[in-house]
Parts: sequence; structure tokens; C-alpha cells
Amino acid sequence: MINPNILIIDDEAGICVSLALALQADYNVAWETDPREGMRRLQAESFDLVLLDLMLGGQDGLGVLKRIKEEYPQTAVIMMTAYGSIRSSVEAMKHGAFTYLSKPLDMEELQIHIKQALEFRALNEKVTLLSDALRGSDPYGGIVGDSPAMQQVYGMIEKLKDVDASVTISGESGTGKEMVAKAIHFMGNRANERFVAVNCAAIPEGLLEEEFFGHKRGAFTGAVSDKRGKFDIADKGTVFLDEIGDMPLGMQGKLLRALQERAFCPIGGHDMHRFDARVIVATNRDLKDMMLKGMFRQDLYYRINVIEIKMPPLRERRQDIPLLCERFIQLNNVRQKRQKPILGVTKEVEAMLLAYDYPGNVRELANALEYAGIVAMDEWIHLEDLPARMTERLRADVLAQDPLTGKTIQQLEREAILAAYKRHNGKRKDIAAELGISERNLWNKLKEYGVG
Repeated sequence: MINPNILIIDDEAGICVSLALALQADYNVAWETDPREGMRRLQAESFDLVLLDLMLGGQDGLGVLKRIKEEYPQTAVIMMTAYGSIRSSVEAMKHGAFTYLSKPLDMEELQIHIKQALEFRALNEKVTLLSDALRGSDPYGGIVGDSPAMQQVYGMIEKLKDVDASVTISGESGTGKEMVAKAIHFMGNRANERFVAVNCAAIPEGLLEEEFFGHKRGAFTGAVSDKRGKFDIADKGTVFLDEIGDMPLGMQGKLLRALQERAFCPIGGHDMHRFDARVIVATNRDLKDMMLKGMFRQDLYYRINVIEIKMPPLRERRQDIPLLCERFIQLNNVRQKRQKPILGVTKEVEAMLLAYDYPGNVRELANALEYAGIVAMDEWIHLEDLPARMTERLRADVLAQDPLTGKTIQQLEREAILAAYKRHNGKRKDIAAELGISERNLWNKLKEYGVG
């Protein structure tokens, strides 16, 4: 286990050196005499606790405390001063300090307070994770849909939530792969531990190893303290590797070794660190095809792809669109704090949303409704409120089909229902399955268009 990181900010270098020497056996200690440099260190590195002096030359330590708690709320802060007073201690505690100690410091007392502050910080992290997991009453963490395709996804979540097998979640961008990974984690027996996500496509190749496994102090220029990697932070919990298909081949080999040995070595270190994190990966690429082309390691493919969950694109589960619209509109009403909340979409908008192909999947629908909720002039979303890219794309698709040129969306919908009705001899279950809508929705459409 890597020792916690402590940053000392005190304008007296002698005190910084003395504290660093006294604490270095149990902690990774860095120090700065300039509070501006201290804030830069906090931005560049990860610290669990800050020992902060109240009087920093010409600067007020309380102002520095406020900045730390605003920008790094999970970092614990212990205030120190040679000018103790009840008023200043109350102010420090009010602005988020864990405790307030007077100089000269009693090292035994300081060690006790540091231990308590770190334990309190760890407890707060667990409470935050639990709150995120339990927020709302949705059993699957906000995933919406009752289509057969989504029922299969729910079934897989139930089967996998308490087992430790590696899971690959595949599907197009915007289908909700990370939400499924979180549902598996927070519904299972690791729910009280960390869920740590890494976007493999967003991190430069040269930094991936450090991001995964961390580094030791002195490993390279600028490594002034140990840094914990994501696999260490996720110990006992879940590490989620998003877009793993974009990971370079060289890093794939290092990841494979870590997964095989359930251990890793930080950059610049010599000792192996064991970890017990569950691994879930996601990709919008065809890993099997990449493997056959030599772009993805075969041994890593079979290591991570024990079980696969395939997320359906939105165009293949259109019957979920009304439910998704309802959910996104509810969320937007809360976020946008509208005086008159949006009540829903007009029939014309519903028809258009059901006909659209969604290259961006659920994420595109969510963004479109957020935009519409902002520009809508009344309680209903109209066609003109939707992003132009959606209406233009749908109009282009319609015009590309000669027999349908010039027809309205309602006319197209009616003809699609009539054609399906004839093909299936009026059997509503088969018609609904082909159109991707619920039987209840189909029944309403049949009545609206005077069919059957």
C-alpha cells in the first residue's frame, strides 16, 4: 500500500524541514514556503492532507484554506499557528479545516490528528460513493428502457453484479456503456468501494502507464512525491477502462501482465503492489476484428472478454424513445430551473424523434432535448425547438427516397404502419416488433390513423 501524500505550506523553511523529517517514515511529504507554489503543487499532484500555517508572510492562511476546500474539497486540511485564538480557530473550522493546532506542535498529538483526518477523509469518500449509488429510486442507476434489448442488458447486470469475472461492454458511442458499468458495480458486493474510470482514448500514450500504475518519488524530473495510479486507488472496488480499443499495443502488454499477476509496479519502483480491483472495459470498436488484424493483443482480448454485454443502438430500440424523452425532460426541468417546466413534446416532435436514426444514440437525444428545453417558448417542445441538424438530416433522408418525397413525417409514419399492418395481417405483436414500438403505443397510433 502506498503511503498517503502530505503537503506542508509554511513560510518558515525550518519548520517545513522539521515536520518533513518527523513524518517521512509514515507519509510521502512535500513542502512549500510560498502559498502560490503550494497551490500549484496541489494542481499538479494528488495530496491527501495539507498542513497549513495560518500566517504566511503577507498572506492570510484562511484565504488559502478557502481556495483549497473550494478546488480540492476531498483534501483534508489541518491549520497551524503560533498565534492561536478562539476566533481564528472557529473561522478555520467554519471554512473546512479538520482541526486547528497551536505551535510549537506536539508531534505525538499531530500524528494522532493526521491519522484521524485521513480516516475521516476515507469515510467521506465512501459516503459519497454510496450516495451516488443510491441517488434516486432507479434500480439500474438511471438507465431507461423497457424494450426486449434492454431487458437483456438488465438480466446481464443482475447475473454479473456479484461475480468478479472481467466484463467487456461493447456498443456505439453514446449508448450508455459507462452507466451499465456503474450499475454492475453499485448493485454488487463492491458497491461500498471506489468506482474509478479511465478514458484510454483521452490520455496521451506516454502517460497511460503512469495513469494506471502511478510513480515513485524521483522516478523522473518533476516527480517530487509518490503518485497513486488508478489501479491502486480502485483496490477492492472497480476499475473501468473506457475505449480500451484505443490503447497502444505496448501498453496492452503491460496491462495484460498486471491483470494476470493481479499486481503492478509503479514507475521508478521496485516492489510489486497487489490489487483486488474488478476490471470492466468498454469499447465502440470491434475488438475481435482488431485482434485478427494485429491491432489488439489476442491474449489480452481473451483475458478481458470473459463475458460481453452488447449495448443496442437507439435506432434498434425505438420503443424506449418516449420513456427517454420523459426522463430527460424531467432532469432538464430541474437543472434549468425553468419558471414553467416543460410538460412534454408535441405529436409532431414525437413522430420525428421516432423516425430519426440517432448516429449519436442516447447521448444525442439527451443533448437535443436539453437544447430544446432552453429555447422553447412555452411548456411544450415544438419542431422548431429541436437542433437544426436533426430536422435537416431527417429531411435529407426523406428526400433521398423518391416515393416519399414531399410527404410530412405524420404521413410517413402512417404509411409505415399501414405497410407493416398488411405484412403481418393485423397481428399487433408482430407489427410492434417490426416498428420497434410498444403494443400500447401501436394501438394508439392505429386509432389515430383509423387503421383496423
